Amino acid sequence: MNADDNFRPSANWANLRLRGELLRRLREFFHTHNFLEVQTPLLCAETVVDRHIEPFELDCEGRKMWLQTSPEFAMKRMLAAGAEAIYQVTQSLRKGERGPLHNPEFTIVEWYRTGNSMEEGMQLTGQLCHSLLDCGQSQTLSYGEAFQQHVGIDPHTADCAELISAVKKHNIQPPAGLAADDRDAWLDLLLVELVQAKLGVERPVLLYDYPASQAALARIRNDVPPVAERFELYYRGIELANGYNELLDADELLERNRRVNDQRRQDGNRPLPEGSRLISAMRSGLPASVGVALGFDRLVMLAAGAKDISEVMAFPLERA
Repeated sequence: MNADDNFRPSANWANLRLRGELLRRLREFFHTHNFLEVQTPLLCAETVVDRHIEPFELDCEGRKMWLQTSPEFAMKRMLAAGAEAIYQVTQSLRKGERGPLHNPEFTIVEWYRTGNSMEEGMQLTGQLCHSLLDCGQSQTLSYGEAFQQHVGIDPHTADCAELISAVKKHNIQPPAGLAADDRDAWLDLLLVELVQAKLGVERPVLLYDYPASQAALARIRNDVPPVAERFELYYRGIELANGYNELLDADELLERNRRVNDQRRQDGNRPLPEGSRLISAMRSGLPASVGVALGFDRLVMLAAGAKDISEVMAFPLERA
């Protein structure tokens, strides 16, 4: 294609039609399961505080505002105001994310249902995947079991020396600057290099019970050792969705935000706002719920047999 043709979509029409059909079926699925479709702002005064996710910041009418990396905060505010089962199909934006599975602007599907257990949330996520991809029923596998099978260690008890030893044993080259005491970073490296590609090869896998240190906004269950009530959906080695049995304790969220900002400073990144209207919503009484975020573009990639996200979206970063 010559330079004069760069106005065209990067995806072909077969993939764009498939994308539209999957959107239609997705909305039918949630309608059938009695979810209400909602809309929340892309431009907000608050943003999710995450060590590895960098939001876009804008000056809007003299105020510092953020383009949302996820609709999570606003949708949980709706739960605190009386919503029971809601979903949203929207755009999310994250800086510094471009690759075969990433585009700075992407389509996210996020949903919450009050009163669900983590097991019920996992079951619904598996049903959605089966409905849209016509794949087998999802199986479940704990984070600990996955590491035992593919790495040969217990990720909940192994110390950094054991994790580094496993990295060396499998001839994995760690990224420059990875601190010897950054346990979660070593776990993530082993997950990416040794575990992820083997997940969901034949049918989707729901990986659950993550280390407590990786809870994000999930509750922690006091097992021995404690685990985060968090799960992720994998199919053919690709992470499709991330779900939580949602944290309800406002003080705990503030403390986690402080810890994450300390990590962001150590990484050389700016801190993000720790307080938010979500904190107020939680103090008012956020109902127990399970929430899930799914990367819709990746789901379309799997349905289309695509290798790059640009094959399933009209105008990725280079053509936006």
